[in-house]
Amino acid sequence: MPNPSFDNPASDPRGRLLQLAEERDASLSSLSAFIGRNASYLQQFIRKGSPKKLEEGDRRKLAEFFGVHESELGGAEEKSYASFAPLWDDDFIAVPRLPVSVAAGPGQFAAGETPFDNFGFSGRWLRDNGLDPKMLSAVTVEGDSMEPLLRAGDEVLVDRTPRPFRDGVHVVRMGDTLLIKRIASPGKGRLTLLSQNLSYPPVEVSMDEVEIIGRVVWKSGRI
Repeated sequence: MPNPSFDNPASDPRGRLLQLAEERDASLSSLSAFIGRNASYLQQFIRKGSPKKLEEGDRRKLAEFFGVHESELGGAEEKSYASFAPLWDDDFIAVPRLPVSVAAGPGQFAAGETPFDNFGFSGRWLRDNGLDPKMLSAVTVEGDSMEPLLRAGDEVLVDRTPRPFRDGVHVVRMGDTLLIKRIASPGKGRLTLLSQNLSYPPVEVSMDEVEIIGRVVWKSGRI
């Protein structure tokens, strides 16, 4: 196999590696030892094209050593933040954000339920998680009883799909009050409403005292 051309080292992973090694005054044998290979490994890679490309672990170590992105040594191209802009196509689903607060504290009366905005979710992500967009809505957490799992101002995605009950974080209605709690079933027609914040004691109720609105399946919040 002919040796690669090094007329433009930056355009070729082998040429770029050779250029970086020369700039650092590092021998190929010492770099081979650095990544745990035999002394001729990188010499073979550069001069004979064997292997055809560096393995991911070797490439990462060398990129970190030289302080460059892996794309310069044959990895995936580095993407700018603009590359991650949402693609608003038919597979992005608008999930309604409701002007409703669910209490993670003493209790909060529900407001109106007309959406004021939407969250855009990948349709594929929703399908992969078994979620039906028509049964989803986002509401806001108030209070501190679910800290540190959920904090005041976080928004949570509630799945209202009827399913057999299982323990987890749910939004429930007690009278006119919406609560967000971890719910466990001790049996005998009873439910236990649990707070993450241990300052709040568990509350045990009968099943006919609460209406389970839906299960919390996702959260968002500021860091």
